[in-house]
Amino acid sequence: MQISLAPGSEYRARLVVGKERTIDFMGEALRVYSTPSMILDVEDVCKDFLQQHLPNDSSSVGAHVEMDHLGPTLAGMPIEIAITVIAVDGRRVSFEAEVRDSFDVVGKAKHVRFIVNLAKQKERLESKAARFADQLRNPATHQEPPT
Repeated sequence: MQISLAPGSEYRARLVVGKERTIDFMGEALRVYSTPSMILDVEDVCKDFLQQHLPNDSSSVGAHVEMDHLGPTLAGMPIEIAITVIAVDGRRVSFEAEVRDSFDVVGKAKHVRFIVNLAKQKERLESKAARFADQLRNPATHQEPPT
């Protein structure tokens, strides 16, 4: 599959850290941007950027995230996520990301996405759903995942 994207391609997205993107386990006064939300935001920015370069019958799925959460960002603060494509290898697209708030770099990440054909992905998921339905009907014939 040919895509119109090359290493060095850059994109920036801005958003505001809403309360739903913050931790709550330290109390209201200590709400800051959560690491899971930062990861999700980086993934979403990479996905949305990549989608602009894909044909309509394709999308992408996340395969790997490496995140360093470097500092706190308060609820209500704007952030900017800057991504750079660092490699395109067939269906595999690798990104680096930097997350900044109004004052500091608060996160750095590496993220890998795989391009998928939607029809083929649907077939794979339907096959797995059928196997799972069979497992639910006949639990004695299936093994549990290894622990």
